[in-house]
This record gives sequence, C-alpha cells and structure tokens, in this order.
Amino acid sequence: MTEFRSKSESRLEVEQESQQGTQQERRPALRKVPRYKVILWDDNDHSFDYVIGMMRVLFGHPSVKGRQIADEVDSTGRAICLTTTLEHAELKRDQILSYGGDPRASSSGRSMKASIEPVE
Repeated sequence: MTEFRSKSESRLEVEQESQQGTQQERRPALRKVPRYKVILWDDNDHSFDYVIGMMRVLFGHPSVKGRQIADEVDSTGRAICLTTTLEHAELKRDQILSYGGDPRASSSGRSMKASIEPVE
C-alpha cells in the first residue's frame, strides 16, 4: 500500500533532517591531548629514602609506590614517575630538578636529574 503525504508534511520532514545534519556538523571534533612521561634518572648521590620521600612530596605517591620507583631507577637507570599533559610534566620535572640534595648523603649537593619524553 502506498503512503501519501501532503507537501507540508514532506517539507517538514526535510527541514527536520536538515536541522539534525546541521547540529551534527556543529559539534567540535574531539582531539587527543598528547601525553608526556616524567622520567627520573639514576645517580649514585641519592639514597632510596630520598627518592621515596621526593615521590611522596612531589607526586603524592605512597611509600610503596615510591619504593617501586626507587628500585626501578636503581636497577634500570631510569623510572617513569608520572604520565600527564605537557604543562604538568614540565612542572613536575622542574620540581624534581629543584628539590635539592639528599641530606643523608654527604656527596649529594644537588637534585636528581629528570626529563620529559612524549608517549609514543
């Protein structure tokens, strides 16, 4: 059976479809924000307790997580402390670089080294 519609009903349907298409086109495209890793580099001038304490103070990591990072940096030469946005990664890197020396180690007169790298 054939369905008959008046001209006004057909125009209304076309206008509604057109409006829906326009609304969909106006939605802004979501873009993925690039992520960066904050990397702590190993040295022989800082103690495990220093790393654990720094991770707690600067990153809010519990002692267990701080110990994991200290173990990783000691065994592999580097450890990822955090993955975040560029601006936040730069802030955290700068905080590590300005954290100061290890009062427990007489040879430690400076902060540990840190860098940021993009997530691949």
